[in-house]
Amino acid sequence: MFTIATWNINSVRLRETLVCRLLSEEMPDVLCLQETKSPVEKIPLELFRGLGYRHIVARGQKGYNGVAILSKLPLEDAGDRDYARLGHARHVAARLENGVTIHNVYVPAGGDVPDREVNLKFGQKLDYLTDMRDSFHAEKPERSILVGDLNIAPMEDDVWSHKAMQKIVSHTPVEIEHLAQAQDAGGWVDVTRKDIPQGKLYSWWSYRARDWDAADKGRRLDHIWATRDIAAAGHASRILRPVRSWDQPSDHVPVFASFDLAV
Repeated sequence: MFTIATWNINSVRLRETLVCRLLSEEMPDVLCLQETKSPVEKIPLELFRGLGYRHIVARGQKGYNGVAILSKLPLEDAGDRDYARLGHARHVAARLENGVTIHNVYVPAGGDVPDREVNLKFGQKLDYLTDMRDSFHAEKPERSILVGDLNIAPMEDDVWSHKAMQKIVSHTPVEIEHLAQAQDAGGWVDVTRKDIPQGKLYSWWSYRARDWDAADKGRRLDHIWATRDIAAAGHASRILRPVRSWDQPSDHVPVFASFDLAV
């Protein structure tokens, strides 16, 4: 069995102490980070290696985007995809010794206006998801786990108010449909919702709220998916809401799942 976590850290160098705290307290076997906002050579890799995460695969760029996989378990770099040819460090993959491939993905946020005619970023988001869909059609993933900040809350219970959010980027019908097409193309199962099918679930709360906890206007933007051939092995899903109250927190919190697969 192994445990995997995903967390949009919103600058790994600014929040390296929070990463270390999570690794020390929760000890996932694999931690996937998004929005590291750093070239790979400036990520504090030795700090993480000192905590037992000696196997690291990452892609980075200065000030924006960036994805990293930190692992206690041996793994090999399995490449990256530049979906929609944006030239962004938004995807990296790694393969465990048991043959399971882990995809770490950071889908573009999409700006504020859900209209590609007036908002370039929204168009890029839709194109990114379309390219993901097409790549999964072309090469069906097997024995794979996909995690990350997908920047879409697809279900009604994934947002604080379905009615209020339908015209807000991250919960618009066109985004949800694009995400569903990518999910279907790869045969991906939403492991979090397989485990916790009912009730409100959030992994992100805006910095703009004066009291995020009291307002509780959250969204479930961070996901753990698995291909159907291993999805039944996924269990023990949880979202670490208390992390949002840590000192100088990310606006996202970690999402966890365990897999009953030999390592």
